[in-house]
Amino acid sequence: MNRKTSRRNFIGTSTGFAAAGLASLANPIAAAAQTVGVKPGDLPDLTIKEVKVYVTDMSGIHKLNGSETGELISVVTNSGIEGNYTIGDRSTTPGWLEWAKPMLVGKNIMDLLPTFTSTTGMKGSGGFNGGAGASVRRAAPPVAAGGAGAARGAGAGGGAGAGRPGGGGGFGVPTTPPGRPETGLMARSGGTWPNYYAAAADVCMWDILGKAVNQPIYKILSGGTPTKNRVMAYASSQHLATVEDYVPDVLKAKAQGYRGYKIHPGGGQHATGPAIPSYIGHMEEIREVRKAVGDEFVLMHDPVQQYNRYEAMAVGRLLDELNYAWFEDPIRTIDEEGLIVLCRELSLPIHVGEFLFSIADFAEYIKRDALSVVRLIGDNVGGISGSMRVGLLADAHGLECAPHNWGNPLDLAVHFHVELALPNVYWFEMPFPAEYTDRSYFKYQFRPDKDGYIPAPTDPGLGYPIDRAALDKVTTRIDR
Repeated sequence: MNRKTSRRNFIGTSTGFAAAGLASLANPIAAAAQTVGVKPGDLPDLTIKEVKVYVTDMSGIHKLNGSETGELISVVTNSGIEGNYTIGDRSTTPGWLEWAKPMLVGKNIMDLLPTFTSTTGMKGSGGFNGGAGASVRRAAPPVAAGGAGAARGAGAGGGAGAGRPGGGGGFGVPTTPPGRPETGLMARSGGTWPNYYAAAADVCMWDILGKAVNQPIYKILSGGTPTKNRVMAYASSQHLATVEDYVPDVLKAKAQGYRGYKIHPGGGQHATGPAIPSYIGHMEEIREVRKAVGDEFVLMHDPVQQYNRYEAMAVGRLLDELNYAWFEDPIRTIDEEGLIVLCRELSLPIHVGEFLFSIADFAEYIKRDALSVVRLIGDNVGGISGSMRVGLLADAHGLECAPHNWGNPLDLAVHFHVELALPNVYWFEMPFPAEYTDRSYFKYQFRPDKDGYIPAPTDPGLGYPIDRAALDKVTTRIDR
């Protein structure tokens, strides 16, 4: 096999769907109206009149993301349409309500949504891509900029103090989580990037827009011609305690109808016996899982950046030998040179992108062949709008896109709409066991059907209505 041949050579670009997707991002209101054959002016009043947060009791809930706070945010329009999303799943978002009031209330979604979470065209206060302002932002935690017009003004360069302490009407709300690199760029929604506050608001606005035209979001994103109405599911394991835990787990997933299984390796140790190097234990898991399910069952491996280059190459060669479908985040994402070597030397695709936050970073990794498949997390890249931009960028280069599904029902829903709208997505990642994703205030439970697929939602917006009576039972307070 020619190891220099990239996966991109085997995947064609769907220019028609890409054009429809770009059109929906450039003018989502017009795209939504066109989907149902009306004029934008005929839509309900989409001016935001209220924002609030339902704080729910998380006792007894298995948190797939350890930071999940049980906060369900609400954005309500003058016409009474409510959009919802959860915050705190990917990174702590203290003070979302204080950020949202000046940023959203009194503004029309028609004006906000097209550029609210754009990750292109951003400028630092000292000039394009930072300049003098960047050093100021590095010296102190970034804050979200507030004040009238901030959502549009920042995109055009913003004010001299926007996006940093003491300027632009900041509220002291961090937009970059602790321990993650700050870009030094200002988002059009205020503050620096990544901006989890703006990403959550973006999702709420898409939820509202879908409900305004009585359509699921993915139909708007795809220009009314979605590429699919279901996506094949694979079971995505927990990080299990011992080597011996994985065979029973994969056999259980296969028996439940999943068409694939992804290993999230744990400590790589046996239940009994002396300690061994973790990657050696992981290689045993890889062998035993393949042996248990046979040659035709689809398998993947995701160590979540925990290998060094040597370990990743050893594991990757075994994955090649045993016909695993892909190798995800084998080493730290910042080791771009190491990823280039792995992509060149290994035959199976290398999935990278969960730890990239700007579309410019994705472009760099694609250009340098530091990934084979583009992975993304909606909260990191600007919600639904940012996810579509990244997915279409991948498609323009003939690459697959693989959104990250890991969390509660709304977290899964956001990525599912992107997966349904994009032409270059083929799998739905289902956290396993699936019941870990359930929440009492959603009647719908994500499960594969008899053929191993997750069916597309038919309800408008995010597509999974909230059971209000059940939500009332677990709500401890409502912040307004």
